[in-house]
Amino acid sequence: MWLTPDGRAGPAVNRLLDRLETAQFDALDPKTLKRLSTRDARRALDRARSGKAKDVARAEIELSTLFADYVRATRAGHRAPMLYESAALAPVIPSVTAAVSAAAKAPSLDDYVRQMGWMHPFYAPLRDAMDTRAFDPVQRRTIWENIERVRALPATPADRYVLVDAASARLWMYENGKVVDSMRVVVGKPESATPTMAGFIRYAIVNPYWNVPPDLVQHTIANNVLDRGLRYLKQNTYEVLSDFTDNPAALDPAKVNWRAVAQGAIAPPRVRQKPGGPNFMGKVKFEFPNAQGIYLHDTPERALLKLDDRQLSNGCVRLEDADRFGKWLLGKSLPKAAKTKPEQRIDLPTLVPVYITYLTAMPTERGIAFRSDVYGLDSSTPVEFAGG
Repeated sequence: MWLTPDGRAGPAVNRLLDRLETAQFDALDPKTLKRLSTRDARRALDRARSGKAKDVARAEIELSTLFADYVRATRAGHRAPMLYESAALAPVIPSVTAAVSAAAKAPSLDDYVRQMGWMHPFYAPLRDAMDTRAFDPVQRRTIWENIERVRALPATPADRYVLVDAASARLWMYENGKVVDSMRVVVGKPESATPTMAGFIRYAIVNPYWNVPPDLVQHTIANNVLDRGLRYLKQNTYEVLSDFTDNPAALDPAKVNWRAVAQGAIAPPRVRQKPGGPNFMGKVKFEFPNAQGIYLHDTPERALLKLDDRQLSNGCVRLEDADRFGKWLLGKSLPKAAKTKPEQRIDLPTLVPVYITYLTAMPTERGIAFRSDVYGLDSSTPVEFAGG
């Protein structure tokens, strides 16, 4: 895999040795860095130049062992927190056999090592940026923290998956590791930040209700009722309901103590906005069930999508083109919603993973693009490396 039969090193060998000798940029601990020393591999390579089959085989084994140890160490490195619906969505540490086999199957071993194909495609460009002097200390710290966020993403999440970046407020659709489409999105405000999380998009809901989160009922709905009267609820097609069951009873809004709700003295009632018209969900939402109540959805507030800074929602992800996104997910156009039939569920033919991350430093064709840290998650502490 690494050497020619007469003991000459292939182009991937120097690439691997360079990766190993700069492994401090992978934030590996001193004990691991010591285990990844290239000293024995270089000695084995010198002996392999004799062309003797035994020496070539020993060098091959030494390089493959080092490579597998490096793959497993980088995959096991510290990563930023992410909420995973299932362990199947999280990065895994491969066995030695799996690590070597994946490299052996790569069309180009040199490209595989250069791109660090066992990591997410964003990883190697960020990691390599740390091995330059092109960035100031604050930028290097930002890159470093984003490396840890990228580590929370698997190398190849699935044949088809969705990536949402809350820092740039953008969504990408991937097929076979390549971006096939992208669009603007609106994500959470700093006070209601969209969490970093991963789930399986399972179905679309056409003509959805919007169930107003209890904190918004307290801080927004209740205060608007107090300021504008009960007509506010009617004008915005809000229903006041008894509970969150499938068949709640309707409550008389006039009998709700809205002042006590606004003050937090009593629990807010369930408030639901009817489909259509001003409904904040627009005409469709895409569900990946989670305890945080986050989903992707259409929006009637189109002007927000034209802004450069789009961290403006209550946490959910609002889509620039829900129809286009739905067609990609379903493989066909979304059906026209029957206005008299709310909550029409359409199951996806296959589950599609969605990853929501927060990248204030992202690789682009023009280099590393830095984003505003709107959520205040980046640190300004200088980066220190074990081993150099």
